[in-house]
Amino acid sequence: MGKRLVIALGGNALGNNPEEQLQLVKETAKSVVDLVKDGNDVIIGHGNGPQVGMINLAMDFSANGGAGTPSMPFPECGAMSQGYIGYHLQQAIQEELKKAGIDKECASIITQVVVDEKDPAFEKPSKPVGMFYSKEEAEKIQKEKGFTFVEDAGRGYRRVVPSPKPQRIVELNVVNQLVGHGNVVITVGGGGIPVIETEEGLKGVASVIDKDRSSAKLAMDLKADMLVILTAVDRVCINFNKPDQKSIAEMTVEDAKQYIKEGHFAPGSMLPKVEACLDFVENNPNGVALITSLEKAKEALHGETGTIIKK
Repeated sequence: MGKRLVIALGGNALGNNPEEQLQLVKETAKSVVDLVKDGNDVIIGHGNGPQVGMINLAMDFSANGGAGTPSMPFPECGAMSQGYIGYHLQQAIQEELKKAGIDKECASIITQVVVDEKDPAFEKPSKPVGMFYSKEEAEKIQKEKGFTFVEDAGRGYRRVVPSPKPQRIVELNVVNQLVGHGNVVITVGGGGIPVIETEEGLKGVASVIDKDRSSAKLAMDLKADMLVILTAVDRVCINFNKPDQKSIAEMTVEDAKQYIKEGHFAPGSMLPKVEACLDFVENNPNGVALITSLEKAKEALHGETGTIIKK
């Protein structure tokens, strides 16, 4: 009997530009449909760091470069990224479903996620978005626009924005209804469009919610059997990139917390993934989390690879 799976797609499943992404999602769709073939209900979340940064930069350039276009707020850029990433994913997944002879639909939901306006993350921007810059380029843009930049894992400098925690998924009932009717659903794209609750209604805020945390929240609310975080590695490792590196096939909540305490997981890389898994497992009596690569997703669900996190 199949399971209800919430899949969080990492950046390696998408591209840095529309053309590259359109090609990459074809392979992503094959891995997703492999899970559907096994009888699973699949709900997909995804990141949008490069995409929302690209859109925001393009809009800023157009608005400030004499083209006369209006300035585009950051939340609207996030909504745009959800739309075009979802379009690519659902097109590719629908094609793979058709090839497999599976009578299911795939749909993307433009999804808002409520955050707390008093979340301390707003005082300390930390979420990388957009392209990589040299130190000199970053310093110039920071001086001109007031953006905050940080060095990102030895790959260059990226703009960072606040990353508040998800509190409530606004379109949850719609997602649940679609899943209940057997559809493949793409939601909480980029972690969801961050909104705060005001007396006048919901209001977008300039930030990016971590997609793994939103996917974990989604998995909890949908009472999923498993949260599956797909990234660039087959298994989580401790002592990563050191002579005594060791891959982990399974760890308990207590194991994971100890590894975090010992500093094994990088803050901008594996740490948020493991923390999201802990959120899900600790708040779901029967929930199990899995971290593995996109390419090995099916094998990992059959216990052949991947890192399982459970109580």
